Amino acid sequence: MEGLTLTTREQNRLQTLNGVLERHWPMREAAQIMGVSERQGWRILSAYRKEGAAALAHGNRGRSPANITPLVMREQVITLAKERYGGVNHTHLTELLSEREGITLSRSTLRRILTGAGLPSPRRGHSVRHRYRRQRMPQEGILLQLDGSPHAWLESRGPQLTLLLAIDDATGTVPHALFREQEDTSGYFELLKVIINQYGIPLGVYTDRYSIFQVERSPGNGNKDAVPLTQFGRALQELGITHVIAHSPEAKGRVERANGTFQDRLVAELRLSGASTITEANSVLWDFLPRFNQRFGVPAAQSGQAYRPISPELNLEGILCFKERRRVGRDNTVQYRQRALQLFPDADKVSYAGAQVEIQERLDGSILACYKGKILTPQDAPPLAATLRAKAKDIPDYPALWKEPPPPKPPRVRIYSKRKRVWIGPLENDRFWWEDPVKKIKHSELTKAGMERARQAGKLIGVLRAEDREGFAEKFTTVLPLLEQKTITRKQAAGELGISGPTLKRVLDDYMAATHQIPVADGERVALVV
Repeated sequence: MEGLTLTTREQNRLQTLNGVLERHWPMREAAQIMGVSERQGWRILSAYRKEGAAALAHGNRGRSPANITPLVMREQVITLAKERYGGVNHTHLTELLSEREGITLSRSTLRRILTGAGLPSPRRGHSVRHRYRRQRMPQEGILLQLDGSPHAWLESRGPQLTLLLAIDDATGTVPHALFREQEDTSGYFELLKVIINQYGIPLGVYTDRYSIFQVERSPGNGNKDAVPLTQFGRALQELGITHVIAHSPEAKGRVERANGTFQDRLVAELRLSGASTITEANSVLWDFLPRFNQRFGVPAAQSGQAYRPISPELNLEGILCFKERRRVGRDNTVQYRQRALQLFPDADKVSYAGAQVEIQERLDGSILACYKGKILTPQDAPPLAATLRAKAKDIPDYPALWKEPPPPKPPRVRIYSKRKRVWIGPLENDRFWWEDPVKKIKHSELTKAGMERARQAGKLIGVLRAEDREGFAEKFTTVLPLLEQKTITRKQAAGELGISGPTLKRVLDDYMAATHQIPVADGERVALVV
């Protein structure tokens, strides 16, 4: 064997056997060094004497495996994957090669061949991500999980409401919750306002990626800092609250599981109290929260609370509101939600024309303007002449402005008369003929007679029998010998004829009755014996 290369283990055996030949140690000790029995050691030494160092190498070294894929087949598979079956994933390609090309390979072998040729599967599976239980925050007030839960809280007694819930990550208690008609920014502002007034400012909140909390990033905007904030995100930034976004429901599992508990227990509480309005539902909810916290709350790892106290200079009403920037017109008006707001001069500034002001829509419905930290109180501006003319065109009769509007007309009610069904024929006015066996047979005979008259008139009645279909006789003549020779089963014969199994049985029975043949059953096969 030219160019023989021995492994480290084989080199150690070579050195050990040379020591035996030079009588440095007996075979008993050499066998222990080589890790074999003494008898196997003598066999290795005998082969070493005959063949030399080549006897220490494995016999399959340098040979090709018996199950190796031929090189020609490998090149054929690579060519087919590139040209004819381009874009087909590895699993599908394995099936196509077996069905159409007669090349049978396992998926792992095909994958190894194509991956080695630089052809990965176009459909790549999702990588498995390791998930683990996140430790609770050590102190109450560090992190609040927020979520909305639309549900039939009032069942059939009232409208469907949405529960806005905040749960503390450290203790699992609910600092506050409230019902809203829908999940909206105003509701979360109210929720956060009550929590801040009662406990203080939390250090962070944990929410999902709902549009209230996060603006969908446009495809061309890859800069994270360029993504605008929502009204809720802007309020959190002004309050110094860290906003954490969850990328899966499992990430904020505490509030998700709390929603399930509320949907079970709170629905029963609302049913027992008979609540049917949102006001009554909130009253029952706030009475239920202390009992929920006592039952499901857990102690935090550290005592005390991490809520930050409210600064006396903090204007909470001016933060938990809707803010938008507007430019003041030359007439000192700003446009906001199809309204014209008039700004008035003061001692510091005579005119605000051309200035940028911040419009604030507070939770109580009031609208204020802020200019460089100064609060202004705008009022609705008088409408322009063009607006008045547009409104006047919508009024058909000018004197009607001075009259009381006419009362609304009552809605038109249509009365639909129920048509009476008329029974004709020999069973006229006999609406319960099916209860009488004689009349039932009479009805069947009349129906068959009417269908026969319609057929004689050339009309198609019902579905054609299998024997009357076009081309069925030729197909049946071809399939029948195969059934007699037990070449095909009844199921296969029915598929060839395009009929069901029971229909095939009826056709065969009619055929055998007409030809005086006796059927002999043989499993799923049938033989016709004269």
